[in-house]
This record gives sequence, structure tokens and C-alpha cells, in this order.
Amino acid sequence: MPTPDTMTPRQQAWFASVKENLVTETGRTLEQWAEIARGCPETKHRARLTWMKQQHGLGQNRASVVLGAAFPATAGWGAPDALADALWAEPALRAIFAAIKAEILTLDDVVIGQRKGYTAFSRGFQFAAARPAKGIVLLGLAVPPDAALGLVAPPRVVWSERLTSQASLASPADLVPLGDAIRAAWAAS
Repeated sequence: MPTPDTMTPRQQAWFASVKENLVTETGRTLEQWAEIARGCPETKHRARLTWMKQQHGLGQNRASVVLGAAFPATAGWGAPDALADALWAEPALRAIFAAIKAEILTLDDVVIGQRKGYTAFSRGFQFAAARPAKGIVLLGLAVPPDAALGLVAPPRVVWSERLTSQASLASPADLVPLGDAIRAAWAAS
């Protein structure tokens, strides 16, 4: 499970409700489910997830929480810096990401949620996310595409349905016209 400092209060409440509802709806605690998961014959996360769903009827979210408790070292949640280092390994993209992060951290109450494939920024809700993509960084924002020059509607939901626009950043300078849009997304979250 992610650590409290990488989750918004809403996310913390969600994880707590999943944990509490396991007992109510399945008759087993998280610890009991984690013990069952450790008996899974699979070794990869996706295969373990499928096994938990097929063999024990847990849904995607519950199975993910159980696997995170059973195998914390492989969940990635406990090592957000390692996830970030792996995701932002290319120096040019790391520089763009550093500019995004610096801009966003000028705002109050920002929670950074590092995922395997992207970095999320939240306050009450997720308002931005960044991910590397073939020599550029995609920045998703929770504002309409007409909020700033350079924003477009994403071709599909990539991170969250809340992120209704995205920009392709080839250099840190590409972030400059997006400052007001970033602040608007943050303010609405």
C-alpha cells in the first residue's frame, strides 16, 4: 500500500475502506488475504492478480491491495524514489520532469504519487500527471484543452478521466506557457 505521504486524504480513506470492507464482505482480514496471496504459484504481479481474481473472486482493486500487502517489496509503492529514477532515467526527459515538478511544487498541499508508468500530482484530487513518451514528456492537466496554448484533448484516457487535456513537452521551455493552466488545474482540485 502506498505510504500516507504519497496519498491525498481521499486516497487514504479509500484504501482504509477497501481494507475494512474486506472483512465485512469476504469474512477475511487483509492479513489473512495476504497469507493466501503468498501461496500463489505465480511470480509476476499481473499473473498473481489474475490468480487472485480467478481463484478467489477478488476484484481488481481488492486484489491489488492484497498483493501490495503480501509482496510489499515488489509493489513499488514502498519505493517511490526508485520508481521515479527508473521512469525518468533518460537525462533529457528527467530535465523536463524536473521543471514540471519544480513548477508544481510552488503550489501548496501537493501530493506526489509515483507510479510505475507516470508521476501523479494531487491536492484533493489528481490535477496533473507526467509520463515519458518517445523523446518527449506528456503532461496531463485537469483543465479544458483551450485553457492554454499547446494543450490538446488526449486521444484516449491515459491516466485519469479528470485529466482532460495534455501537452507534449520536448524541452523545459515548453512548460512556460502552461503555468496558468497548471495553477488552474491545482485550484480546481
